[in-house]
Order: sequence, then C-alpha cells, then structure tokens
Amino acid sequence: MSIITITNGIYSNAEETVNLVSKKTNSPIITDEQILEKVHENFNVKMTTLHKVLDNQNIAFNDFTHEREKCLAYMKKIIADYACQGDIIFHGIIGHLIPKQITHVLKVLIITDKPARIEHGINNLGLLENQVVSNIDKFDKRAILWTNCLFNKKAWAPSLYDMVLPTDKFNPGESAQLILENVEKLLFNEEELIQKELKSLGITSDIEVVLSSIGQGLSVETKGEHAVVTIDKKVMMLGSFQQKIIQAVEKLPGISTVETILGKKYYSDTIIRNYEFETPLRILLVDDEKEFVHTLSERLKMRQFTSEIVYNGQEALDFTKEEDTQVMVLDLKMPDIDGFEVLEKIKQTNPEIEVIILTGHGTKQDKKTCMDLGAFAYLQKPADIDLLTETMKKAYAKIAAREGGSAS
Repeated sequence: MSIITITNGIYSNAEETVNLVSKKTNSPIITDEQILEKVHENFNVKMTTLHKVLDNQNIAFNDFTHEREKCLAYMKKIIADYACQGDIIFHGIIGHLIPKQITHVLKVLIITDKPARIEHGINNLGLLENQVVSNIDKFDKRAILWTNCLFNKKAWAPSLYDMVLPTDKFNPGESAQLILENVEKLLFNEEELIQKELKSLGITSDIEVVLSSIGQGLSVETKGEHAVVTIDKKVMMLGSFQQKIIQAVEKLPGISTVETILGKKYYSDTIIRNYEFETPLRILLVDDEKEFVHTLSERLKMRQFTSEIVYNGQEALDFTKEEDTQVMVLDLKMPDIDGFEVLEKIKQTNPEIEVIILTGHGTKQDKKTCMDLGAFAYLQKPADIDLLTETMKKAYAKIAAREGGSAS
C-alpha cells in the first residue's frame, strides 16, 4: 500500500505524469478540490471559508470560532479516510498535511522555472501571456502562503519533498518511471508497520477534530492507545482546561489514556479577571478614529471579548454581508456613510444584529433617532469599558433568548 503526494507549479505539464502514475499503480487521484468538497459535505463548512484557509486569509472572529483550526482538522480527517482505503495519489498542496510520522508516503514536486511555464501556457494551451502570468502568480502565492503557514518554508523548498522532478530535464514518461521506481522502495516497508501507521493516522485525525473545537494551540501525538496532547498557548484555569481536553479525547474509540503536556509557547494567565463570559460574541467595531478603535479592541480583548475592526460605514455593510456578526459597536460621525445610515441599513438587511451606538458627538435627538431605528443601546465616548461590556452581555442575552439560548 502506498501514498503518493504530487505537488506542482501550474503550467509545469504535471498532469500527464500524474495520470501515467495513476494508471500504472491503479491508484485514484484525489485533488485539493475533491478534499474541500468532502469537507464541505461531511462537516457543513462553507466552501468560501475553506478557500480562505487554503489561501491563508483572515478568518473573522477566529479567536472564538476556531474555524481555521477546524478546517485544517477536517482536511486531515478526509485525507486519513482516503489513505486508509488503499493506494492513492494526492494531487495538489493539501497533501502537505500528511504528518511526517507516516513513512510510506512518497512526496513529489514537479516544477520548472517561470519562463518555461509561461511558454507552456502560451504555446501548448493557447492562452494569452497576461492571463498565464496572472494565473502563475495567483497559484504560486497560494502555494507559498500554504507551506509558509504549515512549515515556515517556501513552496518549492526541496526539503519538503522526497523527489524534485524538473520538467525541463524529464518528460512525463521519464518522470512517471522515476516515481514508480521510488514507490517500489516504499513497498519494502512491512505491511504490519504500514497498517499501524494508518491506524495511528486515523485516530490522530479524529482527536484533532475534537481538539479543534476546544481551541487553538493544541497538537497531539498517539502512541498505541495513548494520546499526548500538547498545550502551546496562554491558558486561564489550566487544570480545568486539561480536564476538558482529557474528557473529550478519552471518549474516542481506540484511546484508553490521555496525557497533557505544556509546550514552549505555553504561559499561564495570572491576571484575575471578573469577567465570566465564556460564550463567544462576534463583535464588529466601526469607527474612523483608528487609534481609538484599536485601543478599544485591546481593552475588550483583556476582558475576553475578541472583536473585528472596520473604519467606515461601507466596510461595515460589506463585512456583515460576508461574516456572521452578532453585535456591532457603531460610531455616528463618519465620512461618506454615517452611523445613522449604517444602522438603518443593518436593521433592514440584518435585523438580528444588535447595534450599540458609541459616539462622542451625539445629542438627545440623535439618541432618540437611533433608538427609533432599532439600536440596542446608545453610549457616549469616552467609553466606560465596564458599562460597554455589560451592555454587550445584555445584547447577547437578548440574542440568546431570541434564538432559544443557542446563540454562538
């Protein structure tokens, strides 16, 4: 049983090689898009979110939702499911998620220099030069961001691969033959070892799915039926956090004991806080005073309220179209689209968003207008942080009551 991952630069003429290897080994080809589709189907994740993760783009409210960590765990789970089915070829960049502990994997890079790729796109595929260059830049950027995120290495770094096949030196047939020769070497691994590794891959991927819902900065290694979870982040109430991990992981089949250890990036939060607000709020701060709004965001973060920031009304409207938002803290005096117009439009398009007005220039008439338009509360700058957080909690209570206590 063999697993082959083949990564290539776009317009490197890799497809013919991949198809030849698939035919010779009778192995199905699984592309990145197929993996994403499986994650979408099995875990009900938006394709737009998955592509953001693959492109290393910002995921709004990720500190609370852990969407990035969940998506990566789901991808690993799908890879593990495919790998356990038999001989397989992963064609794309997601195959990099296969852990190095799996020894019967052949990692291949098919690449050539950019001028040759441009020439191939123009002469062999009949594309316009500007389109070819644009496609190469976009493709390479995704690959670079992906491997930099996973390994802090460049996409085409030879150390990430067992074989690097330059297409200016090897034609598809020769490349396929070299891959097949190296696959044969993998088959010398004992079948018992391969099955043990695949079982470990499956169990580890199940644990990572569970851990992704608990939080960031968690990794796991399995040794038989024993799981070792490393905590590599700031943690409040370490003992309770460790117990939460152990209880969640030990429920999984194939696991008999769970151990937690502290990683190099762990440190304990010794600040005693009076804010017991564990349910995540998706908070959007809207204010054109950048210094003020960043300071406000930091003060909220110290109280376990994580927020996203935009600097004008149009950005606020665009943001709420794309991202689930629960509470908006909105300034009134902004250029172009002011807070009154934003509030009115939000209540027309997203009435479930609770809007807290926070302004330094308001009048009694402004307050009346905002409340008539559907604002949840009207507060004055400078913001009393305790009053603001209490108002946010009340906004959440309203959301929870409306949604039957399930707002999250």
